[in-house]
Amino acid sequence: LQLVESGGGLVQPGGSLRLSCTASGRTLNPYAIGWFRQPPGKEREGISCISSANTVKNYLDSVKDRFTISRDNGKNTAYLQMASLEPSDTGVYFCAALPLFCASGAQEYETWGLGTQVTVSS
Repeated sequence: LQLVESGGGLVQPGGSLRLSCTASGRTLNPYAIGWFRQPPGKEREGISCISSANTVKNYLDSVKDRFTISRDNGKNTAYLQMASLEPSDTGVYFCAALPLFCASGAQEYETWGLGTQVTVSS
């Protein structure tokens, strides 16, 4: 399984972006997908996860009312819709996969993409 993130870029505060995580090599169906970000000079943090069955969606408190995670198994892609973006959302965004269920720790995810840069600035 390989993962590739896309959709990052430069956006003004209050703007929106949709990130995509596209899988190849295997079907995404049996995997939970997590989104992580690493702000400049800070540790990587988990921000959202969706289970393989699409029944569980978790969010970091600071993004809970602004970000929406989803998946389209037919397209082998997961998404992170981000709205009302703030400068503190700036960072490199990664998606990662592990079988079936979401996990709390980044170390439990087995496969990672290389990341996509999101910059929120006026």
